[in-house]
Amino acid sequence: MRLADKSILITGATGSIGKETAKLFKENGAKLALLGRDKKKLDELQAELGIDENTIYLEYEARDESSVASAINKTNEEFGSLDAVVANAGTEGVIQSLTDYTVEDFSYTLEVNVTGVWLLMKHATPIMTGQKKGSFIAISSGAGVVGSSGQCPYAASKHAVCGMIKTACIEFGSSGVRFNVLAPGPIANRMMESLHKQINPANPTEVEDFVKSKIPMSRYGTDSEIAQFALFLASDESTFCNGGVFLADGGLTAG
Repeated sequence: MRLADKSILITGATGSIGKETAKLFKENGAKLALLGRDKKKLDELQAELGIDENTIYLEYEARDESSVASAINKTNEEFGSLDAVVANAGTEGVIQSLTDYTVEDFSYTLEVNVTGVWLLMKHATPIMTGQKKGSFIAISSGAGVVGSSGQCPYAASKHAVCGMIKTACIEFGSSGVRFNVLAPGPIANRMMESLHKQINPANPTEVEDFVKSKIPMSRYGTDSEIAQFALFLASDESTFCNGGVFLADGGLTAG
């Protein structure tokens, strides 16, 4: 039980990475607050994982400060602590040239991917520093360390997440709270399927094959592999990891 009795909040819990992470954390003894914006999907997740005293399901809006603050406070009150946050909620946005984005499209991606993570940091950090312990894990992307053609707002947002996490590490490094980025590369799930179809609606498989050809391991990662990495960062096994950007991309950004 690598997370026994730890109180952990996971956003984007109804997505594929979020759901896999929730399952793994639950198997390892965590008390979970599982957040999502779609009530129907939350109900489906609840039906799958079950109802018990160590799991709560909360509907929330990533861009709304009162919603974020309420979810964090409820988690802390329900379980008596806030030991880790997995900031997983996000959007891939629309694929197009940076000159073609509307202000609305650009702003939406940054609000969800940047403001959403910052609000979690803003309201979780005081609780964690008060405890003198905690782990904040932001799910970014390989696009947070390199450019990504056709994804200007997405790449900008994921670079911003890395900057915020490093800043938090510097500001609160002596508090006992750890701030790290987990940056997945291409993962075999809905998000990559969406990107394939946006890039080449007539032949999305061609896009997948091209991307895989650029990965030294010649495959996409799995939700389970990302969940396992998140488990390490949430556990006491990673107590000297702080301010890191941990890539899980099969070597895509190595060269």
